[in-house]
Amino acid sequence: MSRSAQHASPLHVLVVGAGMGGLSAALAFQRQGHRVTVVERVQEIRPIGAAISLWPNGVKVMHRLGLGETIEQLSGEMTRMRYLTHHGQTLTDFSLAPLFEDVAQRACPIARAALQKTLFEAVGDAHIQLGRCCHDYTLTDDGVTAHFEDGGSLHGDLLVVADGTHSRLRGKLTGHPVERQYVGYVNWNVRVPADDDLAPLHNWDQYVGDAKRVSLMPMGSGGNDQGAPEFYCFFDVPLPASTPNNSQRYRDELREHFAGWAEPVQALIERFDPEHMARVEIHDIPPLDTLTAPRVALLGDAAHGMAPDLGQGGCQAMEDAWVLAEAVQHALDEDADTSAAIAAALTHYDAARVERVGEIVSRARKRAAMIHGLEPEQTRAWYDELAREDGDAILAGLKKTVVGGPLG
Repeated sequence: MSRSAQHASPLHVLVVGAGMGGLSAALAFQRQGHRVTVVERVQEIRPIGAAISLWPNGVKVMHRLGLGETIEQLSGEMTRMRYLTHHGQTLTDFSLAPLFEDVAQRACPIARAALQKTLFEAVGDAHIQLGRCCHDYTLTDDGVTAHFEDGGSLHGDLLVVADGTHSRLRGKLTGHPVERQYVGYVNWNVRVPADDDLAPLHNWDQYVGDAKRVSLMPMGSGGNDQGAPEFYCFFDVPLPASTPNNSQRYRDELREHFAGWAEPVQALIERFDPEHMARVEIHDIPPLDTLTAPRVALLGDAAHGMAPDLGQGGCQAMEDAWVLAEAVQHALDEDADTSAAIAAALTHYDAARVERVGEIVSRARKRAAMIHGLEPEQTRAWYDELAREDGDAILAGLKKTVVGGPLG
């Protein structure tokens, strides 16, 4: 007999982490009628990074959660992709329309602040507790209890661990420490007012050379109060780990690293506001064998922190959220025994996600190595390949990632 026929009570789902993955999961469970409590260690939500490129697989999840139209309105309209040499000569320039038509959804580059605010408001303040750091959990006869540094605890039926790449709970779930690995480069990212002297307003432009990269992507006006379109920009430089991070040096650093690069790159360096720039040493975590334990699921960067070189970190967190909530609902519809249903759902979630996210983590690391000169001959071969590229191979790679998701 189905769960609805049994009139079973809604689950109480505890979500640790109010990033995009945790909030997506909370919203997915709420829309199914479950009670959700989100706990987040910081006192105030401040998105890390300027923006995020939501590819069609992530946007499709947002549509299923009722936020797709809002996301599309807040995001940038990106219609073409172009690679250029560091001196400004075009290597390849092609339309993204064939990809978006094939998968029936465009990409939505969007300010992280706008995305997080949209998710936060959809879940609702009443269901989110800020300033509570979860450091442990224990299983009980009828569920799971999360324990907090303030001495308090919360009890629920299911615990979703979405506390980011520095997760405090991941090692407990896996049974061993999971160390972050340095991918080999530093990323400076910032948003600037969109201007066609930097790049065409609907282009994603990337300058490449000397194992470095500069990117400008249209991200819409969701990141400001003026309604003015902006570019999401980043600079990648291969550097040793633990180099000094001083915001007063950002402009000078980038002047040094990109001396002699094309005029739009020089203009960008002079135009950004260092106070609104993030400088991040890029790390990932090795693919995990499991994302679940009894009554507990890992999700998002806690489960598969990855290099951003495929633009899939946020999208995979959203896929996680959708797959987990759907698996739980399906299992509850099949089995009135809550414990058995949750166990079955977690088995399904593991089977659906471990291989997919592990493969994307590995691909992202390989792409990071290729772009950033880990093997210089491979990087030079990539530059040569870009000069011959008509867009078909790049679009095929993007499509492969998108259609491999739960919503096709």
